Amino acid sequence: MGKQRYSIFSLLRNAVSFHEGWERAWRAPPLKPAYDVIVVGAGGHGLATAYYLAKNHGITNVAIIEKGWLGGGNMGRNTSTIRSNYIRDISIKFNDFSLQLYEQLGRDLNYNIMFSQRSQIDIIQTWPKMRDMRRRALHMDLHGADYEFITPAEIRRRVPILNDDDKMRMPIIGGYVQARAGIARHDAIAWGYARGGDARGVEIHQHTEVTGFLRDESGAVVGVETNRGPVRAKKVALAAAGNSSHVASLAGIKLPLVTRNLQAFVSEPLKPIVNVQVNCPDAGFYVSQSDKGELIIGGGTDPEPSYRQAGKYGVFEDVVTALIDVFPVFRRVKLMRHWGGALDFAYDASPIITKTHLPGLYITCGWWGGFKAIPAGGFTFAHLIARDEPHPLASPYTIDRFRRLGFILESGTVAVR
Repeated sequence: MGKQRYSIFSLLRNAVSFHEGWERAWRAPPLKPAYDVIVVGAGGHGLATAYYLAKNHGITNVAIIEKGWLGGGNMGRNTSTIRSNYIRDISIKFNDFSLQLYEQLGRDLNYNIMFSQRSQIDIIQTWPKMRDMRRRALHMDLHGADYEFITPAEIRRRVPILNDDDKMRMPIIGGYVQARAGIARHDAIAWGYARGGDARGVEIHQHTEVTGFLRDESGAVVGVETNRGPVRAKKVALAAAGNSSHVASLAGIKLPLVTRNLQAFVSEPLKPIVNVQVNCPDAGFYVSQSDKGELIIGGGTDPEPSYRQAGKYGVFEDVVTALIDVFPVFRRVKLMRHWGGALDFAYDASPIITKTHLPGLYITCGWWGGFKAIPAGGFTFAHLIARDEPHPLASPYTIDRFRRLGFILESGTVAVR
């Protein structure tokens, strides 16, 4: 890697010069008229795709085009959860592979992504959900992924600030824990992939909005129109997250997606009080504590389609009510920030990683809760772009499944669903 390596020695060396000698993490080169591959979207999946194109396939003449700033979309508006407790065979294998990539990602990128495998506990409060989670655990066991039952007493030992009133609205009857689950710093993931891709020749062009697609006589996509002029490419890959439907429509493609607002919020910083991720699917919320001490809290999506990027009070109220029922002590905590983001998800709640019917155009989208899948999503999308054939882990995720009714109905996509 051509970049200056980060280490305790480089930190000490640069401290002597008051940290004025550090190299830029990534360049801001002029936009060239043509590339081998254009990746639309500088979020987690777009950055990871470009990085793995360069690292795994030697394709370095790549431009990442982003209408805003790097990592400023949904990448900057998520709750950073990383887990693989899904129910479908393909989902378990795919997300467990992503978790394995996360476990070595800091070393791979030479960047501190602040990855903390603090475990996730799913607290169960109804017997139907208990049966559902037991079924999920048995499926995961078939693939060697960890997901173990724990008793109410063990849950309270691990999370002692839980409501200890047996007369609470929905008593705790048990739970499941994935010990390898965790969190990572979301902007560190974006910056690490950006730095790693730049070191291998990838160019990042911020504030460059795609306004259309260039087509040849046969209808194949041969580039994009931008607010900075046309840019040609042999292949164009869309990784536009919540804007996937809009960007694809510029090429005349209607994707099987629904867009909804998902909101989250953080508290004022507190001393360490929750050292695991806690998910309450029956109550409809999840909570963890960041390294800065903030409680990171989220719930389900808005019930109707929306491109909002702000919270909706009714949904916020439901989440807070459920949170305080399980953690009464949190009623004294003050809210610090509250936000929302537009999520595109497919009709079967599984992602889409596919070539389109237009030669030269590829799409990755439908990442409802896509932060956990960034490494595997970029890894497999880069494979598809480079080789024009799906990676074995992602072969069921093509868009053709909707034409042949091969749905991958994934109830584990959102932990509170």
